[in-house]
Amino acid sequence: MEKTTTTPQPVCAQESLALLNCVAAVPYDRDRCLALVDALRDCITQKKVKKFSLAEPSSSTSTEAPKSDSKS
Repeated sequence: MEKTTTTPQPVCAQESLALLNCVAAVPYDRDRCLALVDALRDCITQKKVKKFSLAEPSSSTSTEAPKSDSKS
């Protein structure tokens, strides 16, 4: 029998996703997005979130954007 594990859903994931999708939507509905900002803020304060991150830090991954070589 295979053992299946699931990763718990990140804190405030639904609120974050709703806000990102609102900002990406065309046409942009500023009032709706502002309401979603408030909902995300409420979740963050309730769950006492200090910081969000997209991935675990890795020593082999650079956090800086690549620099382009410009020759003048």
